[in-house]
Amino acid sequence: MLGKGRKVSGRGETVTANYAFGPAEDDAIIKHRLLTRTTTTRGEPPLKKLQRKFTSFLLEVEKDEENYNDCAKLSKAFLQELSTFEIPLLKSKAVIDANLREKENFNELKDEINRQISLVQTDIEELKKQLEESKIERQHKEECEAIRKLISAQPPRSETQKSIREIEKEIAALEAENTAGSRLLELRKKQFALLLHVVDELQNTIEEDQKSLIEEMRMVTEEQKSGMEDASGGSEAMAVD
Repeated sequence: MLGKGRKVSGRGETVTANYAFGPAEDDAIIKHRLLTRTTTTRGEPPLKKLQRKFTSFLLEVEKDEENYNDCAKLSKAFLQELSTFEIPLLKSKAVIDANLREKENFNELKDEINRQISLVQTDIEELKKQLEESKIERQHKEECEAIRKLISAQPPRSETQKSIREIEKEIAALEAENTAGSRLLELRKKQFALLLHVVDELQNTIEEDQKSLIEEMRMVTEEQKSGMEDASGGSEAMAVD
């Protein structure tokens, strides 16, 4: 808090108040004023008034005169003022005690609230775990339901087995047909190979026959040629003769 000056004018006098206290100092001063009751909103402060009456009583006692009545009056006034001063203190003490009890109750309530908060947080964590487990369980149930629907959409087992038997029969028939076809193909291969061999032999025989025929024709031609040459030679000899 920054120090500042304030001037208050009244009855021709000027009063200057300077404040240069921090927050902690302000609290200490206020607390001290409340405990000592040195300030009031109106009239003379109680402590100063009590001090003034005590001083008056003390000064009266120190006098040498026989002033017992005055001393008794001042003593009575002082005691009354002391009682008056004590009553607010007792009230303040009662308020303080009540505030302390209220503070203790508040602290107990705070501890209870914190404990409840801890329990609630524990419950929340447990509920989170249960929620995750419930989600997983629900997912499993949905998967099982999907599998059940898929199974329900399939034909009954008897029909499936019947279909399997029919398919096995078809497979067996196809295998038998395949075996027969393989055997027939093997036979056809052998027959074709034999046919090729026969054709090859026939072709070789034809070629040999053709060669033999050509050779015979060549020999016949040569024989005819020789005969003609012999005939022409005999004619020439007869002509010479």
